[in-house]
Amino acid sequence: MSKTLTKIKVDCTDLAFGMYVCELDRPWLDTPFMIQGFYIKNLDDIDTVRKVCDYVYVDKIVHRDKLTRNLPGASSAVMLPRPEVTTPRVRMSKAAEDSPRKRPARPEQGIEDFFPEKKLADYDNTVGWRDEARKARQAINFLYDYIGKFMDLNARGSRIIMQSIDKAVEPMVDSVIRNPDACLWSTTMKPPAHDANDAALRASVFAVVLGRQLRLPKKDLYSLAIGALLFDIGKLRLDDAILQADRKLNEREMAEMQRHVEIGLALVKRSGMREPDILDFIENHHERLDGSGYPRGLTGDAIPAFGRIAGLVDCYNAITGSRRYASTRSPAEAITLLYKLKSVHFHKDLIEEFIQAIGVYPVGAMVELTNGEVAIVVAQSRTRRLRPTVSLLLDANLKPVAEGRYIDLEKITHYDDGSKLDIVKNLEPNAYGIDRAAIRLK
Repeated sequence: MSKTLTKIKVDCTDLAFGMYVCELDRPWLDTPFMIQGFYIKNLDDIDTVRKVCDYVYVDKIVHRDKLTRNLPGASSAVMLPRPEVTTPRVRMSKAAEDSPRKRPARPEQGIEDFFPEKKLADYDNTVGWRDEARKARQAINFLYDYIGKFMDLNARGSRIIMQSIDKAVEPMVDSVIRNPDACLWSTTMKPPAHDANDAALRASVFAVVLGRQLRLPKKDLYSLAIGALLFDIGKLRLDDAILQADRKLNEREMAEMQRHVEIGLALVKRSGMREPDILDFIENHHERLDGSGYPRGLTGDAIPAFGRIAGLVDCYNAITGSRRYASTRSPAEAITLLYKLKSVHFHKDLIEEFIQAIGVYPVGAMVELTNGEVAIVVAQSRTRRLRPTVSLLLDANLKPVAEGRYIDLEKITHYDDGSKLDIVKNLEPNAYGIDRAAIRLK
């Protein structure tokens, strides 16, 4: 029995009040709109749509016949601020740098085809982010302590000792399942201490958060957590002079750096690890969709699904982490940078799922509000990605405010005087001299 379609294609010149726009003629994130559908409420909405689209799809079932021009809010088509950024430097082999940019050999596989044999799970936030905060902090501290001991134990030797690694990630995985925002906050806000350990912690959390968004079963969330802890383990066998270089590596050094993939894979296999998804995660975290990655230069669907997840997580982690050779990017800026790489380095749908998972304004992003107040994002709205919950840091005169002043932008859309309340700008991670690591949630 064929499925009845409820959406119809409408030229933008024919838009009318009350129509519900459910799909655009281009990806949502190529436009300034919210990552969701919206009603056409007024002339401003129609004008905004016409500026970026030639046609849209309207749901003929979801339709408001009686809309007035006095509805609250200037427009439901919220504009997304886009910071001026440059494409991030992505390290690749010399051969890949010298060759023309490759593209996947065939059309990209749909995200629904990534895991054809897995029984996908449905996740909902079962607790609020504030209620989960204490358990998340304990889980992150427990995992970070384990990572430090694990790295010290395995700094030398021909095999990796992975005793209790599944138990180490269990509290974090459970916390992400209950509410990912709390773990993202504890991870993002953790003061940097040791580059390698910090990177492993962040990668593990980001991988699980993305896996939850992809509805992977809990067993696979464990595999993602462990794979992310281990994918750079081969660097333990590299020269510190290469690892700690604060300059661009030369060709010989880059070739040596790239060996960490095969070294790490061999170490993990010698440890007795046989889980194919974890091995895929380690072996393919530097492969890229267009073939510009390493060690094998795989393209498109030849990269296993867990390898594609690994590459995306590793790239985001590198952009937002503390780096000797480049300045730290804000979480929101990193999202914009990643989106420039869709269908080039990473699967377009996978990038959009990642953005859905951590938000257009990720937890820990510093933002400026309409009246000049400065805030930090503490939790996401799962339905309106441009309207997270924020904690106020500075008032409109840039004076510090008392801790614990939260604004749920999904619920609060206007100031007391009736003026609109929005995020208008992304800020640098340490804007106005604010020490993010010192911020405490109440």
